[in-house]
Amino acid sequence: MFTAHTLETAPPAAHSAMRALQSTTGTVPDAVRRLAGSPELLNGFLAMSASFEGCTLDSTAREVVIMTVAVRNDCHVCIAMHTGKLRKLGAPPEIVSALRAAASLPDARLEAIRVFTLDVLATAGGVDDASVTAFMAQGYTERNALEVVLGIGTYTMSTLANRLVRAV
Repeated sequence: MFTAHTLETAPPAAHSAMRALQSTTGTVPDAVRRLAGSPELLNGFLAMSASFEGCTLDSTAREVVIMTVAVRNDCHVCIAMHTGKLRKLGAPPEIVSALRAAASLPDARLEAIRVFTLDVLATAGGVDDASVTAFMAQGYTERNALEVVLGIGTYTMSTLANRLVRAV
């Protein structure tokens, strides 16, 4: 139903992003080709993703946020992609398996960010003081709490769009 664009068929405003991904990975992923139908969405997601990648959360904590959103939203392409990223980061297999199963994590610090992410999602940001306190008790900061919201926003956009266009 949704077109998997090429550089020849995509709207011109998507070309730069498609070329950049092609030069980095050697190919343009299916999800990008489909999201290129809306350069605004594609470019917005890539900008937000880059911003999230540059935040103060460490790479594994960021991936916990992403996987928590991806599993909650049942985005198979996102789950597969970020499983691979977690493995490249050297995340223990039990962390990866637990994230994929929406189960508790054996690492208390990572479990705190997973639970906080779920709390933010469940309450549309209206988490109670106990949730914030539990998150910060694991060494996270107010800034990190706001960065979780950035990750949720970024990857909610991605997971919903990928599901809509049936990215593979």
